[in-house]
Amino acid sequence: MSWKLQSDVINTTYRKKISEFVLNTRRFTQGEAILEFEKNFSNWMGAEYSLFVSSGSTANFLLIDSMKEKYNWNDMSEIIVPAVTWTTNVSPIIQLGMKPVFCDINLDDMSFDYNMLATLISKNTKAIFLTHLIGLPANIEKINKIIDNNDIKIIEDCCEAQGATISNKKVGSFGIGSTFSFYWGHIMTSIEGGMVVTNDKELYHLMKMKRSHGLARELPKSEWSNIKKYNKNIDFNFLFLNLGYNFRNTEINAFIGNLQLSEVEQIINERKKNYSAFMEIISKVGCIKKVYKLGMSPFCLPLIFESVAKKEIAMKLLTESEIEYRPLISGNLLYHPAFKRFANKLNYKNANFLHNNALYIGNHQFVTTNNFTKLSEVLTEVCQ
Repeated sequence: MSWKLQSDVINTTYRKKISEFVLNTRRFTQGEAILEFEKNFSNWMGAEYSLFVSSGSTANFLLIDSMKEKYNWNDMSEIIVPAVTWTTNVSPIIQLGMKPVFCDINLDDMSFDYNMLATLISKNTKAIFLTHLIGLPANIEKINKIIDNNDIKIIEDCCEAQGATISNKKVGSFGIGSTFSFYWGHIMTSIEGGMVVTNDKELYHLMKMKRSHGLARELPKSEWSNIKKYNKNIDFNFLFLNLGYNFRNTEINAFIGNLQLSEVEQIINERKKNYSAFMEIISKVGCIKKVYKLGMSPFCLPLIFESVAKKEIAMKLLTESEIEYRPLISGNLLYHPAFKRFANKLNYKNANFLHNNALYIGNHQFVTTNNFTKLSEVLTEVCQ
């Protein structure tokens, strides 16, 4: 009766459908299935444009790179990030020659320490890259008040929060662009894959070119004649308008993404039911912080212990009970060798607390009543 972070999403039914698709399609690289997935995702989000890419990480890189080009950000530009987030929210900022500015988090919605965030705004601040961590929607209203009239863009990481809402509006709808991940263990999956969402037409076209090497032919056909006019000595099929990458995904991944998207509301509802059962357990046992916010789309089941000693006991008992666990995302990124050089004298007390005291276990549609019974026994023993 092991409890994995994720279970058999790609079951027999899925495998049969994927097999039929493979047997009947003549195209496996980017094509019609991807266009269909992008259209369906935009409709689901209520957004103008969606762009399917190879991962949530490449979605982050593509969005930040395109924003740097669109807004002419220079190497003095700063983007504020939370100290607890995924590494590839921060690494593109560094790789693109800009500076990440780390902000502590709060322990209610796990987004920024909003008081510290206000102090970090400088003349070089170009964007705030917020994370809706573990499915908890960040306080966009507070962030907008902090930005005030400054020309600072909001970027949303929704990789763990697909389907979360703020005032009945889906996260990913509040900034200039947002990113989603469909990795195996996330709310829905295309095995590997990610999506960038925006309502900005110019940014969308720039990202679309950059996704495919910077090729001009990725732009709408209505723009081709004018581009050809100014580039007569270059074969249009291989005309590069800007610096790009190969961040494309495959038709197979898009086909799986479409299957999952048709079920995503049901998947999210099952995760919410699981989270309610989880909240009942930790309400009874004590010693574990309750984390909840209206509109959340629960990515995982967080175990935030009152002491390191309790966490260590839990790790031992969870392992013995075959309940798989992980640290709470990154912990404090400033502890990691890759990011230590960005450490400063600020007090990251909440990020440090999560780093030392927190774990998470998997939340998915395959969790059973027996799983929760065992978890209750484990946590009761931990908190006694």
